[in-house]
Amino acid sequence: MAIPDLSKIEAAVQGVLEQESVELVDLKFVQEHGRMVLRFFLDKTGGITLDDCAYMSNRIGSMLDMTDLIPTAYTLEVSSPGVDRVLKREKDFLRFVGHRAKVRLKAPLEGRRNFMGYVKTLENGSVVLEAGEQTVTLPLTDIEEARLSPDLEI
Repeated sequence: MAIPDLSKIEAAVQGVLEQESVELVDLKFVQEHGRMVLRFFLDKTGGITLDDCAYMSNRIGSMLDMTDLIPTAYTLEVSSPGVDRVLKREKDFLRFVGHRAKVRLKAPLEGRRNFMGYVKTLENGSVVLEAGEQTVTLPLTDIEEARLSPDLEI
């Protein structure tokens, strides 16, 4: 089975997202429990509600039904990014300067792939994390996954 081009799917729904002032945080096409799932993670100023997700699911589903971008049966899911939202783009890191994040690299840097610290800045295409006394610079191109890791009080 051919996996659809996610950049084409993103481009197809970009107008709807802009009309609704909604940000696409992440997009995944995965197999779960024997079915294919197209999962949109959306956010907006003030946060996204369950009603927003249902509404956007209808809008996105209608838009995708008019295309031939997904050649197989699939389930569409629209969700909030959650408190541990993924950080992918430069703008994500800039938006969350001062917040704690965990970063996993594609390959080890000085023997480590996993880093945890506060996003200090973004400079020259690299994220600068402050982890206690240590500051580490991680090139965006070397990052496999980065997520917020909020301090939660329970």
